[in-house]
Order: sequence, then structure tokens, then C-alpha cells
Amino acid sequence: MPKLLVKSVGRAINDFKMIKKNDKVLLAVSGGKDSLSLFHIFRHFLVSAPIYFEFGVVTIDPKIDGFEPQALEYFFRKFDTPYFFETFSIMKQAEKSMKGNSYCSFCARIKRGLMYQVARREGYNVLALGHHLDDLAESLMMSMCHNGKIQTMKAHYINDAKDLRIIRPLTYVRERQLADFAKITHLPVIKDSCPACYQIPTERAHFKKWLLTEEKRTPNLYKNLLSAMKPMLDETKKDYND
Repeated sequence: MPKLLVKSVGRAINDFKMIKKNDKVLLAVSGGKDSLSLFHIFRHFLVSAPIYFEFGVVTIDPKIDGFEPQALEYFFRKFDTPYFFETFSIMKQAEKSMKGNSYCSFCARIKRGLMYQVARREGYNVLALGHHLDDLAESLMMSMCHNGKIQTMKAHYINDAKDLRIIRPLTYVRERQLADFAKITHLPVIKDSCPACYQIPTERAHFKKWLLTEEKRTPNLYKNLLSAMKPMLDETKKDYND
């Protein structure tokens, strides 16, 4: 494992107290480079971490034409890791009940609910997601520009039912680090993991391009954005007793 990648994830886990002794962590794997990379990082920590924890993997198949995550089942058979593969026709559900909001946000909400169901059914108390620093920065810009609010994805928070903690161990990791790791290790990345969204340009894509362009002029841009976001990244301090 690349030392810088492991160090960044380990520091985030430690800073936000993401994983505690005897936790059972369920990692959401979509088939993208981010979650697949995080899978290997977790396998590294299973051996090297100073505390004992367990982890399994869940994939949600939204039954969308062009997205075929079945290849992941073959991939995970090679590892001694519990793997749960759930299918749900999100597009059909969206046609029935989506009102006003975008398909992307509707899909994300449905997927999250399905992941919660699997976690509860299988006895996991932590759900790990593969969002990285670039994702957090893009979310911050979108929220400020479109909603007039200074907020972004949380690195660590508790769900509304107060029975699951959600963590983002890649909070300190840049997207390009994960792309390099996926390329070097030949991860079975499933491209366009959400074809319905990739068919049209998204606001996230716009802000991604803008931020990367601005970074050329301000090399410390993402470091500075992380520093600005850090106080709002952990919600557990107010409603979780360590």
C-alpha cells in the first residue's frame, strides 16, 4: 500500500474517531475507484491497526441499463470478506415517487436506505463511504453557490435513527491519489457507475472542473479548503458519547 495513502486515511480515522474497538464496519462499494481503493486500505488496517474491528462489503445494484456490477461478486470471492449484493430498481421507483428533486439525490437517498437495511440485518454498526477530499470541496462550493449555506459532507456522523455511524475515511485523500492506486493495482473499476447521471453534465462536474483549474493558480487550494471545512466535518461530538 502507498504510505501516503495509508497515512492520510489513518489520520482521518484517528482525528474523527471513526473506528472504535470491536466495531463492525460495512463498506459501500459501487464499483468505482474510490470505494475499491478503500476496500484494500481497510484490508491493510485489519492487520496493522492497533484495535480489533471487523468489516464487510455491500454493493447496491440499482438495475440501470449500462451498469453491471455483477463482476464485483467474482472479485470479492477472492477475499475472505463478507460480501452482500442487493438489487433494487431505483429508476422504476423514481418514476413512481420522485417529486421535484434530481434523480441523483433521489438515487443516493434510496441507496443509503438500502445500505442501512443491510447493516442492521447483518449486525454492522458503522457504514463507510468512499467520498474523498475533492468530493467534499465540490459539495462545499455547490452548497454556498446554490443554497447560500456553508456546509458539506460530514466525515463522521450518526444517522437519524441513532443506530448507525457513517464515516468517510478518505476525507483527507485527493481523487488523483485514488486514480493512481487503482491504475497501479489494476482494480476492476466499473466505469460510469451511474449511467443515468453521466448522460448529462452535472453541477458537480462543473465545480470539479472549476476547482481543478483554480488549483493551478493556487496550489494549496484543497489544503486550505480542508482547513476551512474541518470544524464542520464531525457531528458526533454533540450527540455521541465516546
